[in-house]
Amino acid sequence: MSVFATPDFWVAVSFFLFLGLIFYFGVHKKLAAALDSRSARIAKELDEAKRLREEAAKVLADYRRKQGDAVKEAQDIITLASKEAEILAAETRRSMKEHFDRRMKLAEEKIARAEAEALRDVQAAAADAAVAAAEIVIAAKLTPAEADKLVKQGIDALKSKLN
Repeated sequence: MSVFATPDFWVAVSFFLFLGLIFYFGVHKKLAAALDSRSARIAKELDEAKRLREEAAKVLADYRRKQGDAVKEAQDIITLASKEAEILAAETRRSMKEHFDRRMKLAEEKIARAEAEALRDVQAAAADAAVAAAEIVIAAKLTPAEADKLVKQGIDALKSKLN
């Protein structure tokens, strides 16, 4: 007897065919649906990842632009501070020169006053010395008659100058 002629063989074949059909029509559709849903979910995640990547690229571009703007602003601030420092330095130099010139002028005026005062003191001392020397010479050589004559001449000269 052959294996194909036994009823157990044909029951087994029909059982496996039955399982195959159930699998093909029942499980196969569920498996295909599960794979399709998984494929759709992966596609959705890829789209989301693509959208997030584009958004990140926009944010990165925005931050790079802001960084460029910040660098430019920093350079502008440095340039402005440099100009202000130059202006302040020039103003300080001018102020210091004016202050120095004032101090020099005051010192020169003080020296000129001191020279004039010293000259007056010397002239006064010379005049005092001359008067003292004249008194000595006059006292030694002047007689009372000559003294009266000189006083009379001085009075006459004074009268002629006052008139």
